[in-house]
Amino acid sequence: MTDIHIRKSGQAGRITFTRPKALNAMSYDMCMAIDAAMREWAEDDAVNLVVIDAEGDKAFCAGGDIAELYDTGTKGDYSYGRTFWRDEYRLNARIFEYKKPVISFMQGFTMGGGVGIGCHGTHRVVGESSQIAMPEVGIGLVPDVGGSLMLALAPDHLGEYLGMTAARMGADDAILAGFADYFIPEGDWPALIAALEETGSAKLVEDAAKPAPEGKLRTVREDTARHFGKDSLEDILAGLESVDSEFAASALKSLKRNSPLSMACTLEMLRRLRADGPAIRRALDLEYRYTFRAMEQSDFLEGIRAQIIDKDRNPQWQYAGQPVPAQAVDDLLAPLGADALTFEEELA
Repeated sequence: MTDIHIRKSGQAGRITFTRPKALNAMSYDMCMAIDAAMREWAEDDAVNLVVIDAEGDKAFCAGGDIAELYDTGTKGDYSYGRTFWRDEYRLNARIFEYKKPVISFMQGFTMGGGVGIGCHGTHRVVGESSQIAMPEVGIGLVPDVGGSLMLALAPDHLGEYLGMTAARMGADDAILAGFADYFIPEGDWPALIAALEETGSAKLVEDAAKPAPEGKLRTVREDTARHFGKDSLEDILAGLESVDSEFAASALKSLKRNSPLSMACTLEMLRRLRADGPAIRRALDLEYRYTFRAMEQSDFLEGIRAQIIDKDRNPQWQYAGQPVPAQAVDDLLAPLGADALTFEEELA
């Protein structure tokens, strides 16, 4: 496959995204190729660890390739999207629960589906150019691919802030919020990867880590704790509107650009995950409840139209300028019954 290079090198299983001109966006076939390799290497004693990286300097993986999702969804075919999300989420769980070290090197943009590949391993490396984000609310979706778990675990309600504003995280921000572990200058990556292949020792990553330059999130933790711990989207908006500050103005600008329904669902998802005890399978199950219904009930297709297809940047959101009914949130996050996300036995 020309979009991804999967091989064994020394003592490492190697996965490299190879479509830099498309910001290494991940297709369904790429997702399935990664899943097949991870299955095989789990049983291969010659593979001591897995290294995931990407060609190009602009992106590790800027998300899923959603053109096909839009094309099928607008024709009333929801099965493609449901299959894509189901199998992608199973892969996310596989990476999270993998018995061998999984080391990712995330330069440039790591967003959406890229987070699901790069941010669930044991050794998540960022560098000077790293920009990690969960921008789904801007296209009428919710933070998924297991991203809701990391958002729920982030301190000082940074998770609500990141998930509802789609703010980008630099290296230090990503480490603070739980999306990354180690800062290593990008110029050191090739030699480190070669050493990992040769030795099969993940400890080399920890030994190579350096302090990250201080990021933006450390300066707004007090603000996020104050404003984003509220019970509803309406309360968050009202609180921000009552304050004259640079943080409030910036946050409000982002919130008013994104789907109200998506943001309300994101808030409820994080609340439920904290209450029930955050766990990867619980997070993915909750996310799948939304994405399973996304094309029929949410703002997803309209968001894709406005941002990517027509590019008019003028989405006609449901509930724009009005409170989101609690029932609309409950309907999207209700259990799926026989359609619920399941995990294969070997993931246990």
